[in-house]
Parts: sequence; structure tokens; C-alpha cells
Amino acid sequence: MATIYYDKDADPGALAGKTIAVIGYGSQGHAHAQNLRDSGHQVIVGLKAGSGSWGRALTDGFDVREVTDAARHADVVAILAPDPSHRAIWERIAPLMGRGRTLVVAHAFSVHFKEITPSPDIDVVLVAPKAPGHRMREVYREGKGVPSLVAIHQDASGQALATALAYAHGLGSARAGVLLTTFAEEVETDLFGEQAVLCGGISELVKAGFDTLVEAGYQPEIAYFECLNELKLIVDLMYEGGISYMRYSVSDTAEFGDYTSGQRIIDSRVRDTMRQVLAEVRDGTWARRWIAEARNGAPELYRRRAEEQDHQVERVGRELRRMMPWLPRRDVPDQEPASAVGVEAREPASAAD
Repeated sequence: MATIYYDKDADPGALAGKTIAVIGYGSQGHAHAQNLRDSGHQVIVGLKAGSGSWGRALTDGFDVREVTDAARHADVVAILAPDPSHRAIWERIAPLMGRGRTLVVAHAFSVHFKEITPSPDIDVVLVAPKAPGHRMREVYREGKGVPSLVAIHQDASGQALATALAYAHGLGSARAGVLLTTFAEEVETDLFGEQAVLCGGISELVKAGFDTLVEAGYQPEIAYFECLNELKLIVDLMYEGGISYMRYSVSDTAEFGDYTSGQRIIDSRVRDTMRQVLAEVRDGTWARRWIAEARNGAPELYRRRAEEQDHQVERVGRELRRMMPWLPRRDVPDQEPASAVGVEAREPASAAD
């Protein structure tokens, strides 16, 4: 069974008198900074000069400094920028991270895959909220919290876990539960889940189902509703009560179809491919590919993004959603290639990015 910590297990006093520098003010950064401040902690924000988020952080009432200046004046430094930028940030702040300091990351990628190698005399911890930043902030303001994962990579002070739990408490996560894990487990399961199920797997399954119906002569609008729109209803049932509750809630016809066809779609070949994907995550093959892609300006990412946004299921969906004005508007803005060494992040595909 997993070890889970709650409010009663965390001592906010572990951060008493300490200054926390939040590096980055994107999706995760703004939520960490605001939740920690509202929990009574001293927070400053570190951004590169000229950052588009600088004015927003100032408007939100923060002491905003250039990255190295923020790190110099902090006891705890949380790097909440995109994974490919961690090495460049770390190279700038490493000389300032001496004994008694704590490095916090919200995703184990850069530490586990050795993009950064902290000196052995500092604490290195992971606090990974399991939600996008905007949702973490909303839930906190409602008096609740989103769960987080916590892990210790280095415990030079002997107080690394206490610091990590106090940080998670400040985010509001101890209200919901803080699960103890390792850096390897967090990053490997996160990357696999994103690629095989949550993003890659579901996206391709939806498109394959849609394309199959359209190629067979069915109306694209009908295919959209059957293969994409209704997915939310099914996922909500699974979220609330598990797979069995979903099967209980749908018709007997749908349940029987689940049993007779589901394993034909997700067959042994697909499961073998999942094992290959996991192996590439674990041995660092995929991480090296992504780092090289990002440092080359991410041409494949931007090419694929443009292609996928023009898929027929996307075009049809945009038109159908306009007919449902009660839905929240979630239009994708124009996105220009970003610097691989920036310190801002858009919403991640998964809560840990």
C-alpha cells in the first residue's frame, strides 16, 4: 500500500522564516506561488529579463526578480519551467545553491535523466501536483486541494521530507493526500501514461474510430458525437466510480460490446507496443529524443501540432461546439515556437509537466 500523508502529517513550520523562489510563472508556477503565499509563506518569483509573465507576476503582487537574483535570496528554489529549460536554468543558479538550500521540482524529468546534477550538499525533492496549475489554484481557493506526489532524491539536511511535506501542505495538497514515491517512479509512470493512454493512446483511438466511421460513409458529425463527444460521459463515470461503475451505468448492450470488442482493439500487439514504449521511457531513449527535439527548435512538435489541429475530427468538432454555447470556450491560440531555455510553461498535457 502507498504511504499517504495528510494535513496532520505536515508541519508548515518546516518552512518558517524561509524564502521560496518560484522560477517560472506559467501554468504550474503561478499556482505554486499564489497557493504558497496564501498559505503564509514568503515567496518571490524568478523570471528571465523581458519575460512576458513579468508584468503579470507584478500585478499579482509578487516581488519579481531575475532568475539568479531570486535564487540568491532564497532558501528553497522551485524550478517550474519546461523540462528542456532546466539545464540552462540550473547552470545559472547552481553556484548559488550551497549547503542548507533545497531544490524543488514538480516533475522528476531533469533530475532523473541527469539534465541537472545537483551538488550532494543540498536537499532535492519532488512535489508534483496531479492537476494543471489553473485547476490546482481553483481547488485551493475553494478550500480543497489536489493530490500531490512527493519524493526525496537527496536528503543532505536530514529534513528533506519535512520540507517537501510543508511545501505540499502550502499548495493545499495535504488536504487531499500526498503520496510518497520515487523520482524514477514519478517520471517513468508519468511519461508512459501520457504517451500510451492519456494523450497519445486516447487521441489516436478517437481519431481511428472517427476515421473508420467516416470512411464507411457515415456523417462526420455523427462520428464526432460517437467517438469524441460522448467520451467525457464515459470518463466521468470511470473517474467517479471506476471501470465497473461505468459498465454498471451504461446499457447492457454497451457493456456486452465492451467485453466482446474491447480486447480485440487493445490486443496483445498493442500491449507489446506499450511495453516497448515503457522500455524507451525507462532507458532514457524517449527523453533524449525530446531534449534533442526541443534544443533544435522543436520542428517536429510544431509540424505535428499544425497537422493534427487540421484533422477532420477537429474541424467538425469546432463547428459543432459553436452550436452549444453553454460549453466553455477552449479555442487553441496561435502558438509560436518557444525558446528551449525560457522559464515559462503553458498548460501541460499532464499535471506533473
